[in-house]
Parts: sequence; structure tokens; C-alpha cells
Amino acid sequence: MNQLLWVTAIGAALITASVNSKKLLPSSASVNNVTVPLTASPNPAKAKWIKLFDGKTTNGWKTYSKDSIGSAWKVEDGVLFLDSKAKKEQKLGGGDIIHEKSFENFHLRLEWKVSKNGNSGIIFWAQNDPAKYKAVWHTGPEMQVLDNGGHPDAKIRKHRAGDLYDLIEGPDTAVKPVGEWNKAEIIAKNGTLELKLNGVTTVKTTYGDDAWFNLIANSKFKTMSGFGRTFSGHIALQDHGDDVWFRNIEIKEL
Repeated sequence: MNQLLWVTAIGAALITASVNSKKLLPSSASVNNVTVPLTASPNPAKAKWIKLFDGKTTNGWKTYSKDSIGSAWKVEDGVLFLDSKAKKEQKLGGGDIIHEKSFENFHLRLEWKVSKNGNSGIIFWAQNDPAKYKAVWHTGPEMQVLDNGGHPDAKIRKHRAGDLYDLIEGPDTAVKPVGEWNKAEIIAKNGTLELKLNGVTTVKTTYGDDAWFNLIANSKFKTMSGFGRTFSGHIALQDHGDDVWFRNIEIKEL
């Protein structure tokens, strides 16, 4: 075989091997009738941080099952907050709020603080389907926001600040004292979920597998058919009836 033919043959073999190897790698797997992505499609545009809160308006947010956001949710000095006193005394609308955009693989980061004895939450993968689901927490898991020093939920394992609410407990030392800002992160990518509070990993687990569904089966969400079963959805912030503040809310698709 002359040199030209030899080079051509080697090149063809390499191309064939590359194509065949791609065919052998599955892009997703089905577990309990839930599709979980195994590989991410490369997309340089997804590397940018996106602001979910512009620091000036409530654009992009609305109260779940409503067409607009409740007026008890206010913006002041770059902070989005729930005014629970105005909600009670002035009968202003509150409720859990949901962002208009949906995300699958993502890195969410924000800062929060809560009032004394306060309770709230950061919900992800929420399904925006009020006709089917009464609340965002009927579908989306929650990273707990809590005054660990005063709220009775802090006595319950898996209910403290930074926990994957009612599913997995984390260390109770990561949260800052009430009234101080906490930095929260939620990272979900191709079957792996990590929660961070003030730089400390409070939860790291897999999702979409048997272990994930066993967690749900042993939680308060076990009777909710839509909970934790769809791994693409909306970010939501919880109105638990207490003052809570959020700022620097941004997300990056992975």
C-alpha cells in the first residue's frame, strides 16, 4: 500500500471510531419513568450569569397562580423583601413567588436574611401549573431559610437553615445569626445536587435515582405525586408569613 492510501485508510478508521464511540454514549437515562440527563450539551452561551432580580423592580416574578406579584413583596435599596406586617395589617397580597424562566442544569446563588423566629425557603424545579398543583412546594424541593436560633423548626432535623427541607440535613453551624446576610448556592447538574450556605456544603446528593426517590418516600412529600420528579423548572421564593429579604439573585446555566 502506498503512503497516500495508508494515510487515507488511517484517517477513515479514526473518523469511524469517533462516530461509533459517540453512539455508545447515552445522553440520558430513565429511572422510575423519570428522564435524567447524563451529559450536557456544550453551549458557551450558558456560561454567563443571569440576574433573576434586577435590584430595582419585581420584573420576571409573580405570585404563584396569579398574573402579577403580590404588593407585600417590595423592592428597596437593591433588596427584594416580604413585608409581613403590611400583608397582615393592610391586607396586601403576598404568597410564594415564582420566576418566569425555567432551568434544568444550573448554579443559583443569592443572599438572604430572615426576621427573628422567621421561616422561608428557596424552591427549585417548581412546576408552574396551578391547575394541577396547589403550591410550588408540591413539586419543587426546597433549601430551607430559617432563624435557627428562634424558630421551632430548628429543633427538627432536616428543617434547619441550609437543609434540603425534610429530605437531607446538613451542619447547623453554617448559618449566620438572625439579621445577618447569608450566601446560599444551589448547584444541579446531570444527576448531582449540591447546596452551599456561606461557602459550606450543607448537602451533596444525587437525584433521579433510587436513593432520591427513597428520600421522598420517607418524607412529608411522599403523597405528592409531582414532588421531586421533574428536574427542570422554576425558581421560587417562599412566603411563610415572616419578614424575609433577598438580594443578588443570579443564576448560570450549566
